[in-house]
Amino acid sequence: MPGDYNKIFGSIIANLIEKNDLTKSESKQAFIDILEDRVTSMQQGAFLAALKSKGECAEEVAGAWEAIFDSDTYKVELDPEIDPVENSGTGMDSLKTYNISTAASIIAASGGVPMARHGSRGISSLCGTVDLAEELGVDVECSPNTVVDSIRSSGLGLFNGMSSNVHPCALGRLLSGIYFGTTLNLAASLANPALPSTGVRGVYSGDMLLPVARVMREIGYKSAIVLHGCVDGTGMGMDEASVCGTTYCMQLFPDGTTEGFKIDPASLGMNCSDYRELEPEHDRKSEAERFAGLISNRDNDARKDAAILNAALVFLASGHCANLEQGIQESTSLLEKGAAFETMQKWVYHQNHDPDKGLKRLYSLIDPGM
Repeated sequence: MPGDYNKIFGSIIANLIEKNDLTKSESKQAFIDILEDRVTSMQQGAFLAALKSKGECAEEVAGAWEAIFDSDTYKVELDPEIDPVENSGTGMDSLKTYNISTAASIIAASGGVPMARHGSRGISSLCGTVDLAEELGVDVECSPNTVVDSIRSSGLGLFNGMSSNVHPCALGRLLSGIYFGTTLNLAASLANPALPSTGVRGVYSGDMLLPVARVMREIGYKSAIVLHGCVDGTGMGMDEASVCGTTYCMQLFPDGTTEGFKIDPASLGMNCSDYRELEPEHDRKSEAERFAGLISNRDNDARKDAAILNAALVFLASGHCANLEQGIQESTSLLEKGAAFETMQKWVYHQNHDPDKGLKRLYSLIDPGM
């Protein structure tokens, strides 16, 4: 039987090399075969590379997502009155920034937007979403139900996409062995146990804006903004909204239509000429210390602008503001009056099996003498 699987799988790879698209059901079955380790690791890698080289269609990504969500995702339910929002990036972009999406999620949660996040440890970066949360004092290996309790109590929770508590079969194994952007990275990032219907999604290539918006519509999102930020004059890009150049966005509306728009940071008074201001520190502890300083409003540079801009996009996608300018104003106020820091404290406390230990770790980042 293993030989039969590999033979069939080989013909699928050959079709992809010939630039032939898979149907949604074909893609789902192929990814189930990968998740269940039915084919050799060489076949798995060749499949992901061939699919990436061809260019994924919406049906292929949706099939991959369905395979992951149906067969390898722990499902949770939130209270009916909680309409969760998620924000994340695919990673694998050419510019490695500090964890802007985490800062944005804390600010947005402090403004009343319930954030149900789904992230991973750093694969192509020093400090991924899960790594940073762990350094801040969050219990990233907790049960999904603890994450749900945190969303209820603090407005923010993070599902660890590489934990067997969240994806019990194979996802962590696969993601930890991939060092280039693939369909799996994108589909996996969408496999959020809370199944939110609103999201802000950063992608590693501008070519992915419309396809990813279509995928999000296909899997049940009602409102979303897909974005790719650029760095002027460098050819580099990021899976966050940029304060160093134009950000290209594709917005999905509840009626299923999409519309593109651009963000010029200079017109918002946020233009940063040196992208290195957004780079992370060289070790996780130093990065966590600087991040905690940002959320406690001790940072007044490009990092702060990037956090505010990306939080404003969460407010816009979720309908909490009428336009980006209003979102920026709200985000700035929440950060500067201390609401964001209060939310970060609540998050560390509630997503934790030992809240006091978590808070002690957080406070030590702000005051090393504690």
